[in-house]
Amino acid sequence: MEAFVDFRDVWLAYNDELLQQGKFAVEAIDLKVARGEFIAIVGPSGCGKSTFMKLATGLKPPSRGEIRVDGKTVHGPLKISGMAFQSASLLPWRTTLANVMLPLEIVEPFRSELKHKRQEFEARARALLARVGLAGYEDKFPWQLSGGMQQRASICRALIHEPQLLLLDEPFGALDAFTREELWCILRDLQSAQGFNVILVTHDLRESVFLADTIYVMSKSPGRFLLKREVGLPRPRELDVTYTPEFGEIVHELRGHIGALKKAGAEIAQ
Repeated sequence: MEAFVDFRDVWLAYNDELLQQGKFAVEAIDLKVARGEFIAIVGPSGCGKSTFMKLATGLKPPSRGEIRVDGKTVHGPLKISGMAFQSASLLPWRTTLANVMLPLEIVEPFRSELKHKRQEFEARARALLARVGLAGYEDKFPWQLSGGMQQRASICRALIHEPQLLLLDEPFGALDAFTREELWCILRDLQSAQGFNVILVTHDLRESVFLADTIYVMSKSPGRFLLKREVGLPRPRELDVTYTPEFGEIVHELRGHIGALKKAGAEIAQ
């Protein structure tokens, strides 16, 4: 069966000069993601995780190789994807509801349909906000919301146009531990209900093990995948699983790989 996301020997240099010098941000990326799969990418800072996200969304074309999503070669920004980042980046002059609806004003075919389907689209946005616990906050402005609430709204905005692929770049990194775990569960439930693919970039190993089907460990720059680790913990996962020996063993194993990468990088720097 054809992979939903398929990286075929992908290399990226950020400009022609670096390409001529053979200096790549990521190199030799081979990756196949099944439809509906949730993957996480972890690794030391500066290893190219965010660069990988730009490639996956079509924001950066590869210098070498090919990227295919849903059977089609990626030549530009993907309409079937949604993104959320560490900063919620909500527009301060728009209400929560208006922020969530923003992609519907930009992405076709929703943009063309917005005028005569506004009530339907607003109902969809309100339902999505209710699912993440923001019912009653539709008319609030970003400065009236906590950090966790802003991030929930950001995830709703990324999902409002019903993308097949959700890309998350450190989305919970700035939140306290309690709020972060609460949002893990919200994301788990949304993905389980809707079946979209997720690519999560994170520094949080517990987060990756709790949420993902498969975890990839990335090397220091130039980034390449050194390890593929299938999680194997049964779903649905509750937070209690994070206290089990099985969960702890996977986190410990990943930490060992990343620690070895950091040590090797320090020795090279010396």
